[in-house]
Amino acid sequence: MSTKIYTYKKTVELESGRKLQGINLGYTTFGKLNVDKSNVIWITHALTANANPEEWWNGLVGKGKFFNPEKHFIICANVLGSCYGSTGPLSKKVADENPYYHNFPEITIRDIVKGLDLLRIHLGVDKIHTLLGGSLGGQQAVEWAIQQPNLFEHLFLVATNAQHSPWGKAFNESQRLAIKSDRTWFSYSDDAGLKGLKTARSIALLSYRNYNTYNATQQDNNVKTDDFKASSYQNYQGEKLVERFNAFSYWYLSKAMDSHNVGRGRNSVKEALGFIEAKTLVVAISSDILFPVLESETLHKGIENSELNIIDSLYGHDGFLIETEQLKEVFEKFYKANNKVKTVIKRLKIAI
Repeated sequence: MSTKIYTYKKTVELESGRKLQGINLGYTTFGKLNVDKSNVIWITHALTANANPEEWWNGLVGKGKFFNPEKHFIICANVLGSCYGSTGPLSKKVADENPYYHNFPEITIRDIVKGLDLLRIHLGVDKIHTLLGGSLGGQQAVEWAIQQPNLFEHLFLVATNAQHSPWGKAFNESQRLAIKSDRTWFSYSDDAGLKGLKTARSIALLSYRNYNTYNATQQDNNVKTDDFKASSYQNYQGEKLVERFNAFSYWYLSKAMDSHNVGRGRNSVKEALGFIEAKTLVVAISSDILFPVLESETLHKGIENSELNIIDSLYGHDGFLIETEQLKEVFEKFYKANNKVKTVIKRLKIAI
């Protein structure tokens, strides 16, 4: 599936007050919009993902899968600040045709959502059957559902939160310190900070997984004194990211994650969550140390029409990408329960 590019030529004012002179958003669509426009599934992606959920959520999205383009019109957009078709730090400035690099403005989750909504308007979508996302994608989803409560019928929030925690910010800052320790980071070039990015990814993995994950997957025999599986794994994962991403986007998107706080300017997190009208499913992962269960409980308690489901996984936070069979089961049960309620209401109306 090739990525399409949406170009918005007008000025976009960011939450910081800085402005972008137009933006591009890379996006993909799967399937067709039905006659009454009731089959839209909008997926919001996590930190380093792209606009093609068939690649990174293959267990859930694709022909014959739970979210099926033969039934649904599926949309996913690459976030502002990323490097897969959207305006980001490697993009060229309108003023002088030079890349932004270190001069890219800081963006927030709300700025990212502003871009998503501009794309929505461009695509002529005026109602969304289900908005779903995990991690940073879930942060976008909850913010968007607060801003436009009448737009969404269902909201699926997976391994995410209403406000990024001091713990999460500390992990992100440690990763940025790793990038900053790479002396190439201070240059103005596409490959600046890549050694630091490799280290940053290694740090991130410690929060995405946990003690039990490494114990189960990275054990060595009793003979080794060096060159351990866990060491090779950390190096391998860091190198994989360096091959497909850049340190600038990682830096700015991690800061966007830190900015997430639905209560900012809305009196409180609780009051902000009270704006959501979508039928909401909150999914937590029991072993997640980055977005622990208590953060999903906060979402559930704050969103009036919501259900909380906790799934077990060996893989910690990464379980939101791996445990697709469990997610399918949870999603299906939620839809069925809500369809039963709809049927009962419809019968009551007819009887009246």
